Amino acid sequence: MENKTHYKLGYHGTGMDMFRIELVNFILCLVTLGLYYPWAKAKTLEYLYSQTIFEGQPFVFSGTGKEMFRGFIKAFLFLAILWAAILISIWYGGEMAQLTILLFYLVIIALIPLIIHGSYKYRMAKSSWRGIRFGYTGERSELVKIFFRDLFLTIITFGIYGAWLAMNIRRYVLDHVRIGNANFTYHGSGGDFFLLNLKGYFLSIFTLGIYVFWWQKDLFEYFVSYLRLRQGDRKIIFRSKATGGGFAGLMIVNFLIIIFTLGFGYAWVITRTLRYVADNIEMYGDLSLDELVQSQPDYSDAMADDMADFFDFGFIV
Repeated sequence: MENKTHYKLGYHGTGMDMFRIELVNFILCLVTLGLYYPWAKAKTLEYLYSQTIFEGQPFVFSGTGKEMFRGFIKAFLFLAILWAAILISIWYGGEMAQLTILLFYLVIIALIPLIIHGSYKYRMAKSSWRGIRFGYTGERSELVKIFFRDLFLTIITFGIYGAWLAMNIRRYVLDHVRIGNANFTYHGSGGDFFLLNLKGYFLSIFTLGIYVFWWQKDLFEYFVSYLRLRQGDRKIIFRSKATGGGFAGLMIVNFLIIIFTLGFGYAWVITRTLRYVADNIEMYGDLSLDELVQSQPDYSDAMADDMADFFDFGFIV
């Protein structure tokens, strides 16, 4: 590639700073009986974004606790109604209880693509770099169609098609993530992903679990190396520099930190992980960052993002 430019990504946060933030968040959540959680989440994201530096400039998270609290309340009321229906049906017993529980699980499954769509729409709109907002432009109906089509194929193939489900969802979502007037693309395929996991599964068994670190390295490489950022004919290519030995050191030390600190070292685990990820993503290409211009609208409905927390989905895909 002519005029190839290398771009620098880094994470500069410290475990102690993260620990202080999480300690204050924990205390305030405790004394408010959990009501402070949306503000705690906003504080954590603000810090994590601000310590993630790309080409000398930090990312910014502009979501607020107030926005997340509104989403939190809507998500809580929605789930409370579902739980109330289950409890009432159990109280009455019989076939009604079984039918209601089945309906509950079907509703949860149906929510998955809606949560993915809403989470990305909110989180991307509240993410920016050098004043340029990210955005998610996917269509909810299209994501729902892909999800249920591939879920049906996964069921009738006894789980084998799950690799295609994961990659098709990932590809659709990432293909609709933008920063200003540039867009990401992802080229991973279900077939390659299936073979990668099949190899990882059997080699991990044959090596009594030792290969699991190289499996994680292969997954990280697969997720990163098929990603591009494009603006017309110009692009940034992503590559992984991670190694199996590097992942072994990261995961083993993280495990020991959690065990020997009784969980209090979680802030250092997060810090070490984010620094390792940032240090092992290489980016190069010919896209001029000065040509990025604002083109994405704001969006403030955090309900889906909060529902992802309720179901412990995290920021998925």
